[in-house]
Amino acid sequence: MQKEVHGITVAHFFTNYREKLKMELLTADGVGLHRLIKEGSINRPALALTGFLKYFANKRIQVLGSAEMTYLKTLSHTAQKDILVKLVKRHIPCLVLTRNYHATPALLEVAEEMELPIFRTPMITMNYVNLATLCIDNEFAPSTTEHATTLEIRGIGVLMRGSSGVGKSECALALIERGHSLVADDLTVVRLRDERDLMAKSLPLNRGWMECRGIGIINVAEMFGVKSVRLEKRIDLVVSLQDWTPEVVEERTGLEENYYEILGQKVPHIELYVRPGRDMARLVEVAALTQALKRIGHDPAKEFNDRLIAHMAQPPEDEPLSLKPFDTEERDSTI
Repeated sequence: MQKEVHGITVAHFFTNYREKLKMELLTADGVGLHRLIKEGSINRPALALTGFLKYFANKRIQVLGSAEMTYLKTLSHTAQKDILVKLVKRHIPCLVLTRNYHATPALLEVAEEMELPIFRTPMITMNYVNLATLCIDNEFAPSTTEHATTLEIRGIGVLMRGSSGVGKSECALALIERGHSLVADDLTVVRLRDERDLMAKSLPLNRGWMECRGIGIINVAEMFGVKSVRLEKRIDLVVSLQDWTPEVVEERTGLEENYYEILGQKVPHIELYVRPGRDMARLVEVAALTQALKRIGHDPAKEFNDRLIAHMAQPPEDEPLSLKPFDTEERDSTI
């Protein structure tokens, strides 16, 4: 089920990223923190401070850097208040002062009168904007959940799907024993980042834990070491485990490309059928390594197919000359 975020509170943004963005609150604690950030981006209100508000991005976090603060200080106290009141009346969520700039008296007065939260950070403006954009974009990214187990196998993120009891966790456990890392067991949260990368992670409650039928719940990190658990991984391949039946037609060449769609993004998809005697962990591992080869431009199935076609296109080699046996009369005459 896809989930879209239409806004987050300033309080949520400040609580989750205050240390990462080195922010401190300049205004009264709790005042205005209920305001909503409605767009996943950052805005510098350069032209807006001059009174040009036609294209003002008022739904975003507003950042005042060197240029903005220097311009504000050239205005009188009354002029500063007038323009700041116009900005706040457009329901901006908050203001952030970079480079540890001190808020002007007019700015503090407007913030107190209109309950606008103001933050300050020692970061350079461009660095703050870049980092804050990544943080806020992550909050607004569409997300969904998949009934699947996700692992990192040699740098490839593999999402393993399948019906309950088909053996996803057992296969994942065998792969972890071989040195690969668990991202999420049974339930994977998928978030679309930058409108192109599908990032998988576990819910905080069960991160690093697995359910093994017949054994129960196990702690993967304690049993196999901290390297056996990964917090987040991009999904590069989807593997569907299915029960084998005699009617199943399995892929034999690998030439046909299949995809599984998540949040509008198509991911390479293969189906593996479970039956006695098959080492499913080894098959999933080889599938991941094959996908790794494809990412760097080597498709084994296509390369072999091209080689076979080239071989078939070659002209047949000349047949070796056969030796004609001597005729009896010729032999006698020779003698």
